[in-house]
Amino acid sequence: MDENRLVVALFGFAVAVVVGALAYQFIAALTVSVFLYYSTRRYFGSLRRLRLPARVRAVVVMASLALPLLLLVSYATVLLIVEARQFVTQYALIDVAATHVSWLDGAESVPDLTVEGLYSAYQSGQLSPFVDFLSENAMVLTSVASQFVLNLFITTIVTYYLLVDGRRIREWLLRFDDGAIIREYLEAVDEELEAVLFGNLLNVLAISLIAIAAFTGYNVVAPAAVEVPYPTLAGALTGIASLIPVVGMKIIYLPLTGITALPVVLDGQSSLLVYVLGFLLVAVVVVDTIPDLLLRPLLSGESTHVGLLMLAYTLGPVVLGFYGLFFAPILLVVGMTFANTALPRLLGASEPDGIHPDQLRLEDFR
Repeated sequence: MDENRLVVALFGFAVAVVVGALAYQFIAALTVSVFLYYSTRRYFGSLRRLRLPARVRAVVVMASLALPLLLLVSYATVLLIVEARQFVTQYALIDVAATHVSWLDGAESVPDLTVEGLYSAYQSGQLSPFVDFLSENAMVLTSVASQFVLNLFITTIVTYYLLVDGRRIREWLLRFDDGAIIREYLEAVDEELEAVLFGNLLNVLAISLIAIAAFTGYNVVAPAAVEVPYPTLAGALTGIASLIPVVGMKIIYLPLTGITALPVVLDGQSSLLVYVLGFLLVAVVVVDTIPDLLLRPLLSGESTHVGLLMLAYTLGPVVLGFYGLFFAPILLVVGMTFANTALPRLLGASEPDGIHPDQLRLEDFR
Protein backbone atom coordinates (compact mmCIF):
# COMPACT_ATOMS: atom_id res chain seq x y z
CA MET A 1 0.00 0.00 0.00
CA ASP A 2 1.54 3.33 -1.03
CA GLU A 3 1.48 6.51 1.03
CA ASN A 4 -1.56 8.00 -0.71
CA ARG A 5 -3.68 4.91 -0.06
CA LEU A 6 -2.48 4.82 3.54
CA VAL A 7 -3.55 8.43 4.09
CA VAL A 8 -6.94 7.79 2.47
CA ALA A 9 -7.41 4.64 4.56
CA LEU A 10 -6.58 6.48 7.78
CA PHE A 11 -8.92 9.31 6.87
CA GLY A 12 -11.71 6.85 6.08
CA PHE A 13 -11.10 5.05 9.36
CA ALA A 14 -11.28 8.35 11.29
CA VAL A 15 -14.53 9.29 9.56
CA ALA A 16 -15.97 5.85 10.28
CA VAL A 17 -15.07 6.17 13.98
CA VAL A 18 -16.74 9.60 14.24
CA VAL A 19 -19.85 8.45 12.38
CA GLY A 20 -20.02 5.30 14.49
CA ALA A 21 -19.73 7.30 17.72
CA LEU A 22 -22.54 9.63 16.62
CA ALA A 23 -24.71 6.72 15.53
CA TYR A 24 -24.17 5.02 18.89
CA GLN A 25 -25.64 8.05 20.66
CA PHE A 26 -28.89 7.47 18.76
CA ILE A 27 -28.71 3.71 18.38
CA ALA A 28 -32.24 3.23 19.74
CA ALA A 29 -33.77 5.55 17.14
CA LEU A 30 -31.70 4.01 14.33
CA THR A 31 -32.63 0.48 15.38
CA VAL A 32 -36.32 1.34 15.48
CA SER A 33 -35.91 2.91 12.02
CA VAL A 34 -34.51 -0.35 10.63
CA PHE A 35 -37.39 -2.24 12.23
CA LEU A 36 -39.97 0.10 10.71
CA TYR A 37 -38.29 -0.10 7.31
CA TYR A 38 -38.31 -3.88 7.09
CA SER A 39 -41.74 -4.25 8.67
CA THR A 40 -43.34 -1.86 6.16
CA ARG A 41 -41.30 -2.56 3.03
CA ARG A 42 -43.81 -5.06 1.65
CA TYR A 43 -46.59 -2.52 2.12
CA PHE A 44 -44.40 0.14 0.48
CA GLY A 45 -43.80 -2.15 -2.50
CA SER A 46 -47.47 -3.04 -2.86
CA LEU A 47 -48.33 0.65 -3.34
CA ARG A 48 -46.34 0.55 -6.57
CA ARG A 49 -49.47 -0.85 -8.22
CA LEU A 50 -51.06 2.57 -7.82
CA ARG A 51 -48.18 4.07 -9.80
CA LEU A 52 -47.31 6.50 -7.04
CA PRO A 53 -43.83 8.05 -6.81
CA ALA A 54 -41.53 6.56 -4.18
CA ARG A 55 -41.65 9.69 -2.00
CA VAL A 56 -45.45 9.71 -2.01
CA ARG A 57 -45.54 6.00 -1.17
CA ALA A 58 -43.17 6.56 1.74
CA VAL A 59 -45.37 9.34 3.11
CA VAL A 60 -48.47 7.15 2.74
CA VAL A 61 -46.78 4.28 4.57
CA MET A 62 -45.62 6.43 7.47
CA ALA A 63 -48.95 8.23 7.72
CA SER A 64 -50.70 4.86 7.77
CA LEU A 65 -48.61 3.94 10.80
CA ALA A 66 -48.55 7.27 12.61
CA LEU A 67 -52.17 8.40 12.30
CA PRO A 68 -53.85 5.25 13.71
CA LEU A 69 -51.29 5.09 16.50
CA LEU A 70 -51.75 8.79 17.30
CA LEU A 71 -55.55 8.46 17.30
CA LEU A 72 -55.40 5.34 19.47
CA VAL A 73 -53.08 6.90 22.05
CA SER A 74 -55.04 10.18 22.05
CA TYR A 75 -58.34 8.34 22.49
CA ALA A 76 -56.87 6.25 25.32
CA THR A 77 -55.49 9.37 27.03
CA VAL A 78 -58.82 11.19 26.87
CA LEU A 79 -60.67 8.16 28.24
CA LEU A 80 -58.12 7.76 31.00
CA ILE A 81 -58.48 11.40 32.07
CA VAL A 82 -62.29 11.31 31.95
CA GLU A 83 -62.54 8.02 33.83
CA ALA A 84 -59.96 9.17 36.41
CA ARG A 85 -61.90 12.38 37.01
CA GLN A 86 -65.15 10.49 37.49
CA PHE A 87 -63.47 8.02 39.85
CA VAL A 88 -61.81 10.74 41.94
CA THR A 89 -65.07 12.69 42.15
CA GLN A 90 -67.17 9.62 43.03
CA TYR A 91 -64.93 8.47 45.89
CA ALA A 92 -63.83 11.97 47.03
CA LEU A 93 -60.18 10.97 46.77
CA ILE A 94 -58.98 14.52 46.27
CA ASP A 95 -59.69 15.32 49.93
CA VAL A 96 -57.77 12.25 51.09
CA ALA A 97 -54.80 13.00 48.82
CA ALA A 98 -54.68 16.66 49.89
CA THR A 99 -54.00 15.62 53.48
CA HIS A 100 -50.95 13.56 52.44
CA VAL A 101 -49.52 15.45 49.45
CA SER A 102 -48.37 18.97 50.21
CA TRP A 103 -48.69 20.37 46.69
CA LEU A 104 -52.36 19.33 46.63
CA ASP A 105 -53.24 21.66 49.51
CA GLY A 106 -56.16 23.88 48.56
CA ALA A 107 -57.45 21.54 45.86
CA GLU A 108 -61.07 20.91 46.76
CA SER A 109 -62.35 19.25 43.58
CA VAL A 110 -61.35 18.23 40.09
CA PRO A 111 -62.08 21.03 37.57
CA ASP A 112 -64.29 20.44 34.55
CA LEU A 113 -62.33 19.16 31.56
CA THR A 114 -63.34 22.06 29.34
CA VAL A 115 -61.62 25.27 28.31
CA GLU A 116 -63.97 27.31 30.51
CA GLY A 117 -63.60 24.93 33.45
CA LEU A 118 -59.80 24.91 33.31
CA TYR A 119 -59.66 28.69 32.89
CA SER A 120 -61.98 29.21 35.85
CA ALA A 121 -59.88 26.86 37.96
CA TYR A 122 -56.74 28.76 36.97
CA GLN A 123 -58.31 32.13 37.86
CA SER A 124 -59.45 30.83 41.24
CA GLY A 125 -55.98 29.51 42.02
CA GLN A 126 -57.11 25.88 42.06
CA LEU A 127 -54.42 24.93 39.56
CA SER A 128 -51.63 26.77 41.39
CA PRO A 129 -50.24 23.63 43.12
CA PHE A 130 -50.01 21.85 39.76
CA VAL A 131 -48.42 24.87 38.08
CA ASP A 132 -45.86 25.12 40.89
CA PHE A 133 -45.07 21.42 40.61
CA LEU A 134 -44.51 21.71 36.86
CA SER A 135 -42.36 24.81 37.34
CA GLU A 136 -40.14 23.11 39.90
CA ASN A 137 -39.59 20.11 37.59
CA ALA A 138 -39.46 22.08 34.33
CA MET A 139 -35.81 21.16 33.64
CA VAL A 140 -36.42 17.42 33.91
CA LEU A 141 -39.67 17.51 31.97
CA THR A 142 -38.13 19.66 29.22
CA SER A 143 -35.14 17.33 28.91
CA VAL A 144 -37.32 14.23 28.62
CA ALA A 145 -39.65 15.85 26.11
CA SER A 146 -36.83 17.22 23.95
CA GLN A 147 -35.04 13.86 23.94
CA PHE A 148 -38.23 12.11 22.89
CA VAL A 149 -38.93 14.61 20.10
CA LEU A 150 -35.35 14.36 18.84
CA ASN A 151 -35.43 10.56 18.70
CA LEU A 152 -38.84 10.66 17.04
CA PHE A 153 -37.52 13.09 14.42
CA ILE A 154 -34.48 10.89 13.70
CA THR A 155 -36.64 7.78 13.43
CA THR A 156 -39.02 9.50 11.01
CA ILE A 157 -36.28 10.89 8.75
CA VAL A 158 -34.21 7.70 8.65
CA THR A 159 -37.23 5.47 8.00
CA TYR A 160 -38.44 7.75 5.22
CA TYR A 161 -35.12 7.75 3.39
CA LEU A 162 -34.63 4.02 3.89
CA LEU A 163 -37.93 3.47 2.11
CA VAL A 164 -37.11 5.94 -0.65
CA ASP A 165 -33.40 5.19 -1.15
CA GLY A 166 -33.09 1.64 0.14
CA ARG A 167 -32.40 0.35 -3.36
CA ARG A 168 -29.57 2.87 -3.85
CA ILE A 169 -27.96 1.81 -0.58
CA ARG A 170 -28.13 -1.82 -1.68
CA GLU A 171 -26.55 -1.01 -5.05
CA TRP A 172 -23.77 0.93 -3.33
CA LEU A 173 -22.97 -2.02 -1.07
CA LEU A 174 -22.91 -4.40 -4.04
CA ARG A 175 -20.14 -2.31 -5.64
CA PHE A 176 -17.74 -4.06 -3.30
CA ASP A 177 -18.80 -7.50 -4.48
CA ASP A 178 -16.06 -10.09 -4.88
CA GLY A 179 -16.94 -13.36 -6.50
CA ALA A 180 -20.64 -12.90 -5.75
CA ILE A 181 -20.03 -13.63 -2.06
CA ILE A 182 -21.14 -10.19 -0.90
CA ARG A 183 -24.16 -10.23 -3.17
CA GLU A 184 -25.27 -13.62 -1.92
CA TYR A 185 -24.73 -12.61 1.70
CA LEU A 186 -26.52 -9.24 1.44
CA GLU A 187 -29.49 -10.74 -0.35
CA ALA A 188 -29.80 -13.49 2.27
CA VAL A 189 -29.54 -10.97 5.13
CA ASP A 190 -32.06 -8.68 3.46
CA GLU A 191 -34.64 -11.45 3.03
CA GLU A 192 -34.22 -12.82 6.54
CA LEU A 193 -34.33 -9.40 8.19
CA GLU A 194 -37.59 -8.69 6.40
CA ALA A 195 -39.01 -12.00 7.62
CA VAL A 196 -37.86 -11.42 11.21
CA LEU A 197 -38.88 -7.78 11.57
CA PHE A 198 -42.08 -8.08 9.58
CA GLY A 199 -42.90 -10.91 11.96
CA ASN A 200 -42.70 -8.40 14.82
CA LEU A 201 -45.52 -6.43 13.26
CA LEU A 202 -47.56 -9.60 12.76
CA ASN A 203 -46.89 -10.46 16.39
CA VAL A 204 -48.37 -7.12 17.50
CA LEU A 205 -51.51 -7.75 15.46
CA ALA A 206 -51.85 -11.32 16.74
CA ILE A 207 -51.44 -10.33 20.38
CA SER A 208 -53.91 -7.47 19.94
CA LEU A 209 -56.55 -9.89 18.63
CA ILE A 210 -55.81 -12.42 21.38
CA ALA A 211 -56.02 -9.73 24.08
CA ILE A 212 -59.27 -8.31 22.70
CA ALA A 213 -60.82 -11.79 22.63
CA ALA A 214 -59.56 -12.61 26.15
CA PHE A 215 -60.72 -9.34 27.70
CA THR A 216 -64.10 -9.49 25.97
CA GLY A 217 -64.57 -13.12 27.00
CA TYR A 218 -63.78 -12.20 30.59
CA ASN A 219 -66.43 -9.46 30.55
CA VAL A 220 -69.00 -12.01 29.38
CA VAL A 221 -68.61 -14.15 32.52
CA ALA A 222 -67.66 -11.47 35.06
CA PRO A 223 -70.17 -9.37 37.04
CA ALA A 224 -70.65 -5.78 35.92
CA ALA A 225 -68.80 -4.44 38.96
CA VAL A 226 -65.52 -6.07 37.92
CA GLU A 227 -65.74 -5.80 34.14
CA VAL A 228 -62.67 -4.62 32.25
CA PRO A 229 -63.27 -1.10 30.93
CA TYR A 230 -63.02 -0.69 27.15
CA PRO A 231 -61.76 -4.23 26.36
CA THR A 232 -61.17 -3.49 22.66
CA LEU A 233 -59.02 -0.45 23.39
CA ALA A 234 -57.20 -2.27 26.19
CA GLY A 235 -56.48 -5.22 23.89
CA ALA A 236 -55.11 -3.00 21.12
CA LEU A 237 -52.85 -1.18 23.57
CA THR A 238 -51.68 -4.54 24.94
CA GLY A 239 -50.57 -5.58 21.46
CA ILE A 240 -48.64 -2.34 20.97
CA ALA A 241 -47.07 -2.67 24.40
CA SER A 242 -45.70 -6.09 23.42
CA LEU A 243 -42.97 -4.21 21.54
CA ILE A 244 -41.64 -2.74 24.80
CA PRO A 245 -38.80 -4.86 26.23
CA VAL A 246 -38.85 -6.66 29.57
CA VAL A 247 -42.12 -5.19 30.95
CA GLY A 248 -44.02 -5.45 27.66
CA MET A 249 -47.73 -6.11 28.03
CA LYS A 250 -47.52 -5.86 31.81
CA ILE A 251 -47.68 -2.07 31.63
CA ILE A 252 -51.24 -2.48 30.32
CA TYR A 253 -52.82 -5.46 32.04
CA LEU A 254 -51.34 -4.89 35.52
CA PRO A 255 -52.74 -1.34 35.85
CA LEU A 256 -55.93 -2.62 34.23
CA THR A 257 -56.17 -5.24 36.98
CA GLY A 258 -55.72 -2.57 39.63
CA ILE A 259 -58.33 -0.31 38.03
CA THR A 260 -60.77 -3.22 37.94
CA ALA A 261 -60.14 -4.21 41.56
CA LEU A 262 -60.06 -0.78 43.23
CA PRO A 263 -63.80 0.09 43.01
CA VAL A 264 -64.93 -3.22 44.53
CA VAL A 265 -62.36 -2.86 47.33
CA LEU A 266 -63.57 0.66 48.13
CA ASP A 267 -67.19 -0.55 48.04
CA GLY A 268 -66.42 -3.44 50.39
CA GLN A 269 -67.22 -6.17 47.85
CA SER A 270 -64.05 -8.15 48.44
CA SER A 271 -65.66 -11.42 47.36
CA LEU A 272 -65.62 -10.20 43.75
CA LEU A 273 -61.82 -10.09 43.80
CA VAL A 274 -61.89 -13.75 42.75
CA TYR A 275 -62.97 -12.61 39.31
CA VAL A 276 -60.17 -10.03 39.23
CA LEU A 277 -57.62 -12.72 40.08
CA GLY A 278 -59.10 -14.83 37.29
CA PHE A 279 -58.66 -11.93 34.88
CA LEU A 280 -55.03 -11.54 35.95
CA LEU A 281 -54.43 -15.26 35.42
CA VAL A 282 -55.95 -15.09 31.93
CA ALA A 283 -53.84 -12.04 31.07
CA VAL A 284 -50.61 -13.64 32.28
CA VAL A 285 -51.11 -17.06 30.72
CA VAL A 286 -53.27 -16.54 27.62
CA VAL A 287 -52.20 -13.03 26.56
CA ASP A 288 -48.62 -12.78 27.78
CA THR A 289 -46.88 -16.13 28.27
CA ILE A 290 -48.28 -18.40 25.54
CA PRO A 291 -48.01 -15.90 22.64
CA ASP A 292 -44.53 -14.86 23.75
CA LEU A 293 -43.33 -18.46 23.79
CA LEU A 294 -45.09 -19.68 20.65
CA LEU A 295 -46.15 -16.87 18.32
CA ARG A 296 -43.14 -14.57 18.51
CA PRO A 297 -40.56 -17.19 17.41
CA LEU A 298 -42.86 -18.62 14.73
CA LEU A 299 -43.56 -15.19 13.25
CA SER A 300 -39.99 -14.00 13.41
CA GLY A 301 -38.02 -15.67 10.66
CA GLU A 302 -37.75 -18.22 7.89
CA SER A 303 -34.30 -19.77 8.38
CA THR A 304 -33.03 -18.41 11.71
CA HIS A 305 -33.20 -20.98 14.50
CA VAL A 306 -36.32 -20.53 16.64
CA GLY A 307 -34.50 -21.24 19.90
CA LEU A 308 -31.83 -18.64 19.17
CA LEU A 309 -34.52 -16.10 18.30
CA MET A 310 -36.22 -16.77 21.63
CA LEU A 311 -32.92 -16.14 23.43
CA ALA A 312 -32.34 -12.96 21.41
CA TYR A 313 -35.80 -11.61 22.21
CA THR A 314 -35.35 -12.52 25.88
CA LEU A 315 -31.75 -11.47 26.54
CA GLY A 316 -31.57 -8.52 24.14
CA PRO A 317 -33.78 -6.17 26.18
CA VAL A 318 -32.18 -7.29 29.44
CA VAL A 319 -28.63 -6.57 28.24
CA LEU A 320 -29.16 -3.64 25.88
CA GLY A 321 -32.34 -1.97 27.13
CA PHE A 322 -35.17 -0.64 25.00
CA TYR A 323 -33.61 -1.14 21.59
CA GLY A 324 -32.39 -4.63 22.46
CA LEU A 325 -35.74 -6.10 21.45
CA PHE A 326 -34.97 -5.07 17.86
CA PHE A 327 -31.17 -4.95 17.85
CA ALA A 328 -30.52 -8.44 19.24
CA PRO A 329 -32.56 -10.25 16.53
CA ILE A 330 -30.92 -8.06 13.84
CA LEU A 331 -27.47 -8.94 15.15
CA LEU A 332 -28.43 -12.62 15.33
CA VAL A 333 -29.69 -12.63 11.72
CA VAL A 334 -26.57 -10.84 10.46
CA GLY A 335 -24.27 -13.27 12.27
CA MET A 336 -26.13 -16.48 11.45
CA THR A 337 -26.56 -15.55 7.80
CA PHE A 338 -22.84 -14.84 7.53
CA ALA A 339 -22.08 -18.24 9.07
CA ASN A 340 -24.44 -19.99 6.65
CA THR A 341 -23.58 -18.19 3.40
CA ALA A 342 -20.30 -16.26 3.32
CA LEU A 343 -18.13 -18.08 5.86
CA PRO A 344 -18.14 -21.53 4.18
CA ARG A 345 -17.11 -20.00 0.84
CA LEU A 346 -14.40 -17.88 2.46
CA LEU A 347 -12.97 -20.99 4.08
CA GLY A 348 -13.05 -22.88 0.78
CA ALA A 349 -15.87 -25.29 1.61
CA SER A 350 -17.45 -27.01 -1.37
CA GLU A 351 -20.88 -25.83 -2.49
CA PRO A 352 -23.69 -28.25 -1.56
CA ASP A 353 -25.29 -29.72 -4.66
CA GLY A 354 -28.48 -30.82 -2.95
CA ILE A 355 -27.76 -34.54 -3.60
CA HIS A 356 -27.57 -37.03 -0.78
CA PRO A 357 -24.04 -38.53 -0.39
CA ASP A 358 -25.34 -42.09 -0.96
CA GLN A 359 -27.27 -41.19 -4.10
CA LEU A 360 -25.76 -42.33 -7.43
CA ARG A 361 -24.60 -39.65 -9.86
CA LEU A 362 -24.41 -39.70 -13.63
CA GLU A 363 -20.62 -39.95 -13.49
CA ASP A 364 -20.92 -43.28 -11.65
CA PHE A 365 -22.34 -44.95 -14.81
CA ARG A 366 -19.53 -43.86 -17.15
